[in-house]
Amino acid sequence: MSHQRYFISIMYDGTRYHGWQRQPKAVSIQEEIEKRMSLLLDQPMELTTAGRTDAGVHALQTYAHFDVPSALDPEWLTRRMNAFLPRDIAFRYTVPVPPDAHARYDARSRYYTYHLITRKNPFREAYAWRLNEMPDIRRMNEAARILLDYEDFESFSKVKTDVKHFRCRITEAYWEQAAPDHMIFHIRANRFLRNMVRAIVGTLVETGLGKREPEDMHRILQARDRRMAGASAPGRGLFLTEVTYKESIQDILNRQ
Repeated sequence: MSHQRYFISIMYDGTRYHGWQRQPKAVSIQEEIEKRMSLLLDQPMELTTAGRTDAGVHALQTYAHFDVPSALDPEWLTRRMNAFLPRDIAFRYTVPVPPDAHARYDARSRYYTYHLITRKNPFREAYAWRLNEMPDIRRMNEAARILLDYEDFESFSKVKTDVKHFRCRITEAYWEQAAPDHMIFHIRANRFLRNMVRAIVGTLVETGLGKREPEDMHRILQARDRRMAGASAPGRGLFLTEVTYKESIQDILNRQ
């Protein structure tokens, strides 16, 4: 049966949610959107996303696709859904794509940022990890560079996960001093494992605070053991910032 496929560009504040993925006994981003789309379009709706974020994690830009039997007005859907959705979830735009375009499998890179602060700030507190002291950015960047030399990140993955392998290609990983009391971690890869960015951030912060040496990153990665890495950083400081696609799909998205 023929269908029309659409990509939705979505942004959300993940504070109130147990991540993207629908769960039996917890409120998720996916459930909130699918429930309202099903009511609006008077048919069961199922979304496939570019990436499943953890509990408390935010998205400045992510994508999901859905199918409907016949074409609809993308601007109408965006406008109506934004009126229908809670204030912490928003559609940026909806766009028709080829029927075989896939929000997850056609993605070429995912880019995350993580925010640290060292001074109490009512406007950043909910979206950053506040530490008592600023870690050493030189030590953290020295350790972060080592990530680019490896492809197996089992040491930074949740233990119980359904992935077939732990290989990822990280192409960027560095810390930026955005202000005297504000630091941002940037990381880009073709894919990420569950909890991976938060585990990396937690380990790098321990390095920056002198609890580990930068070269310890080699030993952690080679061990392929989650127990060797540091504690995960809180979800509230993490943002899925950008998803990019193969050229044929990215050209469509860039026109929006």
